[in-house]
Amino acid sequence: MAEQESAVEQQPGGVKSSPPPQEEGIPAWMATFADMVTLLLCFFVLLLSFTNSDVTNFRKMMGSIQEALGVQYEDSAAFNTPYADTGFKERRSARENRAIVELGALLKKSIRSRDLSSKARVSSDKSGVMLRLSNKAMFAKGTTDLTPEAVKGLGVVIDGMKGKNFNLVIRGHTDGEKTESSLYSSNWELSAARAAACLRYILEHSDIQAKRMKAVGYASAKPILPSTTEANKRMNRRVEFFYIPPGRSKW
Repeated sequence: MAEQESAVEQQPGGVKSSPPPQEEGIPAWMATFADMVTLLLCFFVLLLSFTNSDVTNFRKMMGSIQEALGVQYEDSAAFNTPYADTGFKERRSARENRAIVELGALLKKSIRSRDLSSKARVSSDKSGVMLRLSNKAMFAKGTTDLTPEAVKGLGVVIDGMKGKNFNLVIRGHTDGEKTESSLYSSNWELSAARAAACLRYILEHSDIQAKRMKAVGYASAKPILPSTTEANKRMNRRVEFFYIPPGRSKW
């Protein structure tokens, strides 16, 4: 009893006071420690963001994660893919490359069979196949009238469209000299009209759908060589038939 009375403090005026209640929650030192750990974590994350990551290894790692999770690649030609396949795009690219090589071989064979080797050239890359015919073999000067050799050349074009399900862009080009035609006031109109004449012939002499083709006139905007000599001008006067694999969103 004496010990309890001694634990109670006497205040002025003889009023007794009880000790303050203990604080609830975590100790103050723990809150300070948590703040410090959080700041250290932020500091090391910031350091990590400044480091140079290996992009190749990162892509390999992401490919493994995507394969494990069943992530599908987007394909504009497919509306519904019922299963995941990380090699889908790679296989499609391989098929396109094989089709491009086969089309190039088909066009070269058709050119030789029509005896147009000196008038036509075929080249290809991963974007498609280019068949180039000189204007001398296609049109009389300043006109859109097809020559007999142009008919043979367009037969080669039709063979390529029948053999493969490619789309076709027909491109008309001129040499930059002022046109002497009374019907066309500029090379833009002349080159576009020549491309359209080729497209019209293909539609009239085959069953190829119009939606697979389009005609464009470039005038002298895309020369092969500078139009400084007559030989270069002859090279620049041409009609190009560019075959693009199906499934491309823009062509």
